[in-house]
Amino acid sequence: MIKIGTALFEACEELERERGISKDVLIASLCDAMVAAYKKHMHVKEAANIEAILDEQTGEIGVFSTKLVVKEVEDPELQISLEEAQEIDDEVEIDDEVKIEVTPDQFGRIAAQSAKQVITQRIRDAERNNILNEFLEKKGTLTTGIIQRVENRNVIVNIGKTDAIMPQREQIPREYYKPGNRIRVFVLNVKETNRLPQVIVSHAHAEIVRELFELEVPEIEDGIVEIKSISREAGFRTKIAVWSNDPEVDSVGACIGPRGSRIQTIVGELKNEKIDIVRWSPDPVEYIVNAISPARVISVDIMTDDEETKDALVVVPDDQLSLAIGREGQNVRLAHRLTGWKIDIKSLSQMEDEEAARNANNYEYEEEVEEERAVDSDEIQEEIEEEMNQQAYDEEDIQVEEVEEETSEEE
Repeated sequence: MIKIGTALFEACEELERERGISKDVLIASLCDAMVAAYKKHMHVKEAANIEAILDEQTGEIGVFSTKLVVKEVEDPELQISLEEAQEIDDEVEIDDEVKIEVTPDQFGRIAAQSAKQVITQRIRDAERNNILNEFLEKKGTLTTGIIQRVENRNVIVNIGKTDAIMPQREQIPREYYKPGNRIRVFVLNVKETNRLPQVIVSHAHAEIVRELFELEVPEIEDGIVEIKSISREAGFRTKIAVWSNDPEVDSVGACIGPRGSRIQTIVGELKNEKIDIVRWSPDPVEYIVNAISPARVISVDIMTDDEETKDALVVVPDDQLSLAIGREGQNVRLAHRLTGWKIDIKSLSQMEDEEAARNANNYEYEEEVEEERAVDSDEIQEEIEEEMNQQAYDEEDIQVEEVEEETSEEE
């Protein structure tokens, strides 16, 4: 046995406190390292009956070989005679197993070098697995981190035990990310690598808005108010559809809060990003009207409503057209994502012009039809007259022939 003292156990306990690596994992790693060192020292590849045992009370560790007690030894590596086994333990019997210490002399230095390599690797593996499991649980949630630096347009954010990457596509446009600033991010994905897990976070994800509302609005956390849908263009504008499961609770009012305190806190967290709170409705017409707000709507016509396509035509007053569409189509685009409906917006004058054009086209079409009918009537009349003339001519020929026949008979 090799005396290692109590310092190892104290180091294991410290690592368990600081890094969350179990003491049992470290002890098992040390035992594995001893077995690996023994195989290397003895120049053997396979030794299934070899194991290392650590006595925590004495602080000693050794390598042991497990052998089967038999009457006649056929394989000395795996078997031992009853007489030899009873010298170790006088109570053993045939078919029992005994453990025989095989720790080589001057094995301490070799074992220490091997143990250092194995334990270091095991600590890294255990730390990586702990971080991986921790952030797999945090995937899809909001967390707070500190901006470390900006590399190749990626923002590196420390979120505890590891640094996360925020790619450019997950950043808010025109946002300046200063190292040292605290930032609230959404854990988007966790990728396992050979080193520490790679955590991908987002500052532009729509779920950040959901998490902020759940934190600021108790009715949402209690399940009284429900967030039905969110559409966001980070840094510019967000639309959120809410619904109250309690008729006495106003879903929009609950999200705004007393004197707008709740919504102001959320807007401040999002760097003054504009937020439209929309009342959700099972009626698609009412839902679309709410989603187009703040523009006023005259009418909504459902054009198609099936599993593949959902088209709606929205008519607004002339002075509300630009507001309904929004800058560069932002308002209608967000309304489309929020409701899932393809929305075509037209002003009242546009609809009147189209209606007048349709009426004019219908009038011209009717005139063409009447003209065609008149032409057809004249042609039919001419055909009738020709047939009548032909019939009269044929009758005259018949009468002439009859007269000629009568004359010839008289002669």
